[in-house]
Amino acid sequence: MLYKKILRPILFRAAGGDAEAIHEFTLTMLSLLGRVRPAAELAQRVWAIHDPALERTLFGVRFPNPLGLAAGMDKNGVALPAWAALGFGFVEAGTVTWRAQPGNPRPRIFRLPKYAALINRMGFNNAGAVALAARLQEIGAPPLPVGISLGKSRVAPLEAATEDYCASFRAIYDHGSYFALNISSPNTPGLRSLQDRAQLGELLSALQTMNRRISHARQHTPKPLLVKIAPDLSDTAISELLEVCAEHAVSGIIATNTTISRSGVTDHPRAGEPGGLSGRPLTVRALQVVQFIRREAGPGLPIIGVGGIFSPDDALRMRYAGADLLQIYTGLIYEGPGIVRQIVRALA
Repeated sequence: MLYKKILRPILFRAAGGDAEAIHEFTLTMLSLLGRVRPAAELAQRVWAIHDPALERTLFGVRFPNPLGLAAGMDKNGVALPAWAALGFGFVEAGTVTWRAQPGNPRPRIFRLPKYAALINRMGFNNAGAVALAARLQEIGAPPLPVGISLGKSRVAPLEAATEDYCASFRAIYDHGSYFALNISSPNTPGLRSLQDRAQLGELLSALQTMNRRISHARQHTPKPLLVKIAPDLSDTAISELLEVCAEHAVSGIIATNTTISRSGVTDHPRAGEPGGLSGRPLTVRALQVVQFIRREAGPGLPIIGVGGIFSPDDALRMRYAGADLLQIYTGLIYEGPGIVRQIVRALA
């Protein structure tokens, strides 16, 4: 209540309403907390909910609780210890690309408070896979599982996408608990075409070949590789994508990314901004996609459900729809850090 009544209005008005400036300020503060390891560890012991019943082991990774931070919030992994202190069970860093890139011109994040939504067209702004690998090496063993979202460098043509993804995967291989293949962001031209059967099959084949080769050299099992899909795919397209994923031993599906639809927000003055829409308007569609994947794939395929989770009830509905793990992003911005504890307590 303190966050929503007092702190959020201040943050939303600060920096002239520049949402990205506040994002950067928040990451800086969390990064400072994370650097003081005793303080972060104490905060985690006091604030996080520790209950063995919450633990999940999926694709060989043990998650202390099922709620994670979605990719995009901490692209360069600068605040990983702090996310554990807030009570998350895992974090997805990135999306990271092989080439460091500035992303799209600013402004590129827009709040739609009336609809508890965001529109972003960040464009995979990040310091690059090599820089992220170096940072994770410096941090050492993280206090919670760290997934890494992989994307295509903007300068890489679509015909070179496989080589581009493989370069990132190779560079950061040793530092990810799992890897998420982001082929569904609407903010990199042509990226979503990689969800098509032929292109996805080629990409997964190359990544899994590399995965097996590196794991054999390291003498451990291959790293889990997940695919993140768009909410805008038809049922037929999702079914075909699931077939390709099964053929290439994908470890799980993340459903869903942001949407290019503006259904329900068309009267907002920012509705015409290009980019992906996230938040409350995505709640129903994300649930529908998770339900469809669970029906199609059966009980054995792990699903990470993300999109429009703002409350414990939203989280429980996503679990009942078939998600094994959950992620939040926009809900954290609108509801504040207390939502993490509320959701985890409900899941317990």
